[in-house]
Amino acid sequence: MPYFTRLILFLFCLTALVESRKPKRKRWTGQLEMPKPSHLYKKNLDVTKIRKGKPQPLLRVEDHDFSMRPAFGGPAIPVGVDVQVESLDSISEVDMDFTMTLYLRHYWKDERLAFPSKSNKSMTFDGRLVKKIWVPDVFFVHSKRSFTHDTTTDNIMLRVFPDGHVLYSMRITVTAMCNMDFSHFPLDSQTCSLELESYAYTDEDLMLYWKNGDESLKTDEKISLSQFLIQKFHTTSRLAFYSSTGWYNRLYINFTLRRHIFFFLLQTYFPATLMVMLSWVSFWIDRRAVPARVSLGITTVLTMSTIITGVNASMPRVSYIKAVDIYLWVSFVFVFLSVLEYAAVNYLTTVQERKERKLRDKFPCMCGMLHSRTMMLDGSYSESEANSLAGYPRSHILTEEERQDKIVVHLALSNESNSSRKKGLLRGHMGLRIFQNTHAIDKYSRLIFPASYIFFNLIYWSVFS
Repeated sequence: MPYFTRLILFLFCLTALVESRKPKRKRWTGQLEMPKPSHLYKKNLDVTKIRKGKPQPLLRVEDHDFSMRPAFGGPAIPVGVDVQVESLDSISEVDMDFTMTLYLRHYWKDERLAFPSKSNKSMTFDGRLVKKIWVPDVFFVHSKRSFTHDTTTDNIMLRVFPDGHVLYSMRITVTAMCNMDFSHFPLDSQTCSLELESYAYTDEDLMLYWKNGDESLKTDEKISLSQFLIQKFHTTSRLAFYSSTGWYNRLYINFTLRRHIFFFLLQTYFPATLMVMLSWVSFWIDRRAVPARVSLGITTVLTMSTIITGVNASMPRVSYIKAVDIYLWVSFVFVFLSVLEYAAVNYLTTVQERKERKLRDKFPCMCGMLHSRTMMLDGSYSESEANSLAGYPRSHILTEEERQDKIVVHLALSNESNSSRKKGLLRGHMGLRIFQNTHAIDKYSRLIFPASYIFFNLIYWSVFS
């Protein structure tokens, strides 16, 4: 090949090589592109990335046996506890328990979890690390049900500091027993306790204590209950002894509840009081109106029975008398006595009518008085009956022997009554009939029953309120 041809091929290859190494120009789109910040191109060091060669774990979990407590064989490990109450969900008188949602936090030091750190920053983990390390075995004494929330993941947090201090927090809902005293129900106050204790470690291995004293318990200001007023929360601690295992540290979350009385005033006390007052209406009804007084008495008795049954249905079957039982049963006795009062009135009236009937049979003729009427001492008469006896002298009506018996009374009205006396008789005619148709027992019951019930209410509310 000629020399000139070789030179051309060499220049052509050299030109192609130079063009391939030049940067390509972007196509113009009509928009200006802003330069990106330089710090976005700076890569942060990923401390979780495993380098090639021998790995360097952040926490040397695999190098230790975490089935044993920290400082095993030494003094008891102190574990501080604090609690934040999120809500007090319900109080059940029938089951005698309460349900509470809270954040439970533990604080302790485990040197096996210490790690080097230049910034002295802590590391936070979720619940997966909890299964690999040692954590306190705290449980709730006298709990019926409890669970750790798991939406959207397990509500567990573990925070480890470089010096080995650990914070272990979880969100729990627990239903625990509460021994309630209903002797003053519904004017009562209840004190309940949530108790925390280590299940396996005695006070020689684990010392459980409130981290900040009374400040270790915090509550949400929005906590409220429909039937109770939350008066106060406070903490205590003491030792609990088990004969087979020994002494254990036990922490108490105590809270006092006072029941709202207004609901029970509307649902129990006012209806019972109205039923008692309604039973007094029969004292003003004519004693001869048997259907009216009997039906009124039975209605009030059955209503009181319904109220008592409704109250006891929502209460536990305790063996002692409650304050509401005293009020309801005394009210029931008042209603029942009003029925017995009419039974006594009806019986005495019947006896008196029998005596009157016998006297009429004994004295069929009253000395020519064809239209005269006999009347019991507490009997009744109308104006026409009174006028029919007018004009007969008193000596023609009663003999000396009959006056000594004092059983039959004859009424004689003088014909010399002026117009003003007749007008007063017409005005007081209705009241006179009511007064004379009322038995003496009804008269006394109108005063005795209300006075006794008012006296009972004064004693009741002064004792229990």
